[in-house]
Amino acid sequence: QVHLVESGGGLVQAGGSLRLSCAASGGTFSSYAMGWFRQAPGKEREFVTTINNNGATTYYTDSVKGRFTISRDNAKKMGYLQMNSLKPEDTAVYYCAVRLARFIAATPNDYNYWGQGTQVTVSS
Repeated sequence: QVHLVESGGGLVQAGGSLRLSCAASGGTFSSYAMGWFRQAPGKEREFVTTINNNGATTYYTDSVKGRFTISRDNAKKMGYLQMNSLKPEDTAVYYCAVRLARFIAATPNDYNYWGQGTQVTVSS
């Protein structure tokens, strides 16, 4: 069983930055790929970015490339999402997730454990 807790969300003006954190407990974090997803009101949960178990491989959805950076610290069992140049369309609840495999994946069904989410609101 893996427990995930996100933090770092909040209200920010367009063009600003936020850093989300995901604290993991249970399981063997260093063996799992992780991802960040988001869900805006009235929309389906969508993929944002993913990173493999050792941090060597990352993948981003086109809309956040060059603005968001995913990273992880396996020693601390932490994952991070640095979000720069935020836009109003980035407003959503952001979720971290882990999958019981080393390799990246971009669909929610590939992930086994989820955090409770953290709200990110970007004002124009």
